[in-house]
Amino acid sequence: MSTQPMLEVSGVTKRYGGLVAVKDLSFSIRPGEILGLIGPNGSGKSTAMKMIMGVEKPTSGRITLDGAQISGLPSHKVARRGVGLVFQHSRPLNRQTVLENIKVALLPDSLIRLFADPEVDGKARAIAERVGLGHVMERRPPTLAFADLRRLELAKAIARHPKLVLVDEPFAGLTASEVGQFSELIREFRTEGRAVLLVDHNVKSVAALVDRVLAMYLGEWIAEGSAAQVMADPTVRRVYLGGALTTVARPESSFKDVNAALQVENVEVLYGKAQALQGVSLHVHEGEFVSVVGLNGAGKTTLFNAISGLTPYSGAIRWAGAPLRDLSAAAIARLGVVQCPETRELFGDMSVRENLDLGGHLLGGQERSERLEWLFDLFPILRSRQSQIARTLSGGEQQMLAIARALMMKPKLLILDEPTLGLAPVILETLSKALERLRATTSISVLLGEQNVTFALPHADRVYVLDHARIAWEGPPGRFEAEAAATYL
Repeated sequence: MSTQPMLEVSGVTKRYGGLVAVKDLSFSIRPGEILGLIGPNGSGKSTAMKMIMGVEKPTSGRITLDGAQISGLPSHKVARRGVGLVFQHSRPLNRQTVLENIKVALLPDSLIRLFADPEVDGKARAIAERVGLGHVMERRPPTLAFADLRRLELAKAIARHPKLVLVDEPFAGLTASEVGQFSELIREFRTEGRAVLLVDHNVKSVAALVDRVLAMYLGEWIAEGSAAQVMADPTVRRVYLGGALTTVARPESSFKDVNAALQVENVEVLYGKAQALQGVSLHVHEGEFVSVVGLNGAGKTTLFNAISGLTPYSGAIRWAGAPLRDLSAAAIARLGVVQCPETRELFGDMSVRENLDLGGHLLGGQERSERLEWLFDLFPILRSRQSQIARTLSGGEQQMLAIARALMMKPKLLILDEPTLGLAPVILETLSKALERLRATTSISVLLGEQNVTFALPHADRVYVLDHARIAWEGPPGRFEAEAAATYL
């Protein structure tokens, strides 16, 4: 491995108005080295990759490739300098065959040469064989399995013969055996002396493949070293897992229902050819608080949408012993299974009160008034904001309104999808107190999906870890640190 860096990122910052997406980021990659860039959702990984590729222009700082500055160049010029990108989401020419897609990547981009050299066909076939597409060369992308679509993206990158390869979420949607095959293909870049930057959410998925790991959080560098060093770094563990956790978990035996109110059994979901959930089973008792923790892309939202009747699935989901499969989302909500989505889905041009009234439109006048008073006591800020237009609220106030609207429906099971995403600490404290009150004064069951373990565990009686579409661990929150922290990372 060369001692001289191929890529150098020096003091790079990217601002979008008042938002600092990346702040003073510096790192380098040498030829024949694989660097893993990790961090929770919103940490700035994708922005950093886009700046290297020329999709985004840095606000300040410098990016060089083999000593020549590439920061600020348009992406096609960055590609000509030798940078290739393997997209997470495949972007093939669907009317052309696999072989033709690879040939297009091999074609010269100069208008002086309009036709490919005669040997292009042979080169394209060799690349197809190399990545495991030899048996499907004459097929078109819409007929391919998901893993083969990922191989096609890799083949297109190889065809451009880049010095530096950027790989976005390399293992998303792949099975364990496919991850192994894909890893071997990426290792070949190292053997050929190319530099590789893998962008991913966690250490574990890239640990066996990378030479070094760089962890980011809120746009900043927080740790760098071997995978083992980064996983053990106290700042990384605090970002992913939080500090010492105080939990008030109730034992499962304390809940009175013999059969759990919600039962999810062997549920699988496909998005096209990508496996979003695989053999997922869980249960929630009446009055129980259950947290599903997982990084972005693990499958939390897909699971909640399947329970809520918004996503087709195989397997079984039952509420109070009755199957939910053939019911509409509206019918499931009327049964008492109510989801507060990550995207909030408020009516932005309506007032706070109008949003709440829509949530309680099935309640009688007296019952609705009593419910509103209860909610204003739970979230006092909403009382003073009743006439304010929803889209003018702060992010934290919008989140409180979204939860309050869901509670207006008098749910028996409240599903909260990433309620803390992007919220300030003072708002997190308000939400935390609201959940504590629900737990102490109502029989509502709560299914909470979170990346933020610091928030999820103290409110949980039981915890599931969802990792790459599968349940990787289940247990009480008190055992999480000892048994599941490595799995989560």
